[in-house]
Amino acid sequence: MTHNKIQAFTISEMVVVLILTSIVVGLAFSVLTLVQKHMTGIQQNFANSTELNKLEQSLWLDFNRYSRIKYDPMEEKITFANDIDSITYRFHDSYITKTMDTFHIQLQHRTMYFEGSTIGTGTMDAIKLETSKAYQTQTLFIYKDNDAIPFLN
Repeated sequence: MTHNKIQAFTISEMVVVLILTSIVVGLAFSVLTLVQKHMTGIQQNFANSTELNKLEQSLWLDFNRYSRIKYDPMEEKITFANDIDSITYRFHDSYITKTMDTFHIQLQHRTMYFEGSTIGTGTMDAIKLETSKAYQTQTLFIYKDNDAIPFLN
């Protein structure tokens, strides 16, 4: 009678391999979760920057397209007008509307200017917008070169 010994791993070797494998898998899932959180933060920052850029471009175009710009603090709105057309920006707590557009931007401060001086109401030629911390407290300063039209009216 011959006894053939079968080569195999012992139970203690198998337990060690299972423990090591579970540690590696646990670390991999922890790193994956961390990477996903960072990716979500990056996507949110990109979305915020894009929204801020859209607002800035819209304001630059309107400041230079319209000859009359007036601020009404009671209704929290800016009205851009010329002889043919007019549009209005309205400021809300967490967003800004422009006719059919909505900019989801929360502002900390907004300051209106006319000829370099801060104004509370009326004709304006520049605006300074400071965003909240969610938008990295960025500052937008948009202005227009004045012509004679605001002084004639």
